[in-house]
Amino acid sequence: MSENQYKAVILDLDGVITQTARLHAKAWKQMFDDYLHQRSQRQGDDYTPFDIDADYHEYVDGKPRYDGVKSFLASCGIELPQGNPDDSTDQETICGLGNRKNQLFLDVMEQEGVETYSDTVEQIHHWRKQGVKTAVVSSSRNCAAILDKAGLMDLFDTKVDGVDSAQLNLNGKPAPDIFLQAARELSVEPENAIAVEDAISGVKAGKAGQFGLVVGVVRDGGGDALRHHGADVVVRDLRDISVTPEKTTQSLPSALEQISTIETRLRDRQLALFTDYDGTLTPIVQRPEAAILSQEMRSLLLQLSDQVIVAVISGRDLADVQNMVGIDKLYYAGSHGFDVAGGGIQMQQQQAQASLPELDEAEHQLREQLKPIAGAKVERKRFAIALHYREVAESDVERIQAIVDQVVQNHPQLRQSRGKKIFELQPDVAWDKGRAICWLLDKLDINTPDVLPMYLGDDTTDEDAFQALRDRGIGIRVGMPDEPTQANYYLQNPDEVKQFFQALLKTLDERN
Repeated sequence: MSENQYKAVILDLDGVITQTARLHAKAWKQMFDDYLHQRSQRQGDDYTPFDIDADYHEYVDGKPRYDGVKSFLASCGIELPQGNPDDSTDQETICGLGNRKNQLFLDVMEQEGVETYSDTVEQIHHWRKQGVKTAVVSSSRNCAAILDKAGLMDLFDTKVDGVDSAQLNLNGKPAPDIFLQAARELSVEPENAIAVEDAISGVKAGKAGQFGLVVGVVRDGGGDALRHHGADVVVRDLRDISVTPEKTTQSLPSALEQISTIETRLRDRQLALFTDYDGTLTPIVQRPEAAILSQEMRSLLLQLSDQVIVAVISGRDLADVQNMVGIDKLYYAGSHGFDVAGGGIQMQQQQAQASLPELDEAEHQLREQLKPIAGAKVERKRFAIALHYREVAESDVERIQAIVDQVVQNHPQLRQSRGKKIFELQPDVAWDKGRAICWLLDKLDINTPDVLPMYLGDDTTDEDAFQALRDRGIGIRVGMPDEPTQANYYLQNPDEVKQFFQALLKTLDERN
């Protein structure tokens, strides 16, 4: 996802930046269960314990502490006097119980420490390098203490938390007040800022504040509830959000014309070359099995692999792309990076393996439902199902899309993507070509400043790789569609890729 008009990102704390949501939930449960148990003993009633999975998100998550107490007790049919913020922790008031919860939270935090989400911290560093302003918001009065304990205080231009809300008389979520206050302190209009939240009350607040983009974060499970309540998009990994200016392929410079610039970047650095197969090393053809690698292109890859690391990252099955290329010394990643091999390395993405039964069921349903449609071809791969419709009548494409949509809806562990005349179903886990490249860089111990990674690809499925290398490498989009891209350069077709490889080889030969 790439959005170019945003000048600031305002992030919730618990569940987005830090993993303190778990600590909060633990403290809430202990406080409510203790109170309900004592109350039931006095009155002789049964009680239902606080349910972390259901009650936490429904009644307390993202809300100011006292509002959370009142909200959950109301669901139990219990009414208590409000009391005062300085009530002791043993007073039977809304404030007293809220203060008891706060003390329990501080105790748990001191014992267990504060864990952060590495994807969020990495992305915040990236945004700040781009000049994007960042702010943290929280209903918690402990926000500063949490940030300090996690060592994150310097990552934000401003913060608005529970202490600030009390001083400024701001309404709690789902009112948008704390997000709007953060935008004011950043001197940014809400429509030019992104609001990032993991709680229903938070996405409601972002929507009510009319922020330019409301991002829901779901670390596990589905994101339907966040979408329903106002999230424009839902992600599992904050690195999927980019505020870099969008470019189109047609606005890019030619990699052939800029070869001297690329050579300059390669000076005193080792090249790590990653490339797609179909549409990049070979032209796009009607049937996948007809995409034969030319002997000249194979020879170039072989010569390049004598001097640098070369890896082919393909949507094809691993065994298929290995067979099509036919060079043992290369590294390969099949199924868009879910299946990696080469140089003694073998890796199948662990989370994706749990989705194999879902893929089996979805494959069966697609084959049955698409039988009547002439030209539709279902191709099963280890970690994906590709539905090719290049030979399908144009009038049947919408029908195919509807069938695919329904199958995906029936299998929540899967996600859908589109390529050139293809629908593809993959495990819905945080993995793609970009992450596979980063994994290989780490595994081969070449994720270092003296290595320049380069990726060539021709399709929207290659944008994850371009994005992964945007700050540390070179992305080259093959083909000239007028669509957004995170690549740095373009090449018109596989013939130009061949010319580019020849120029690279010449540069490497001269250097050596």
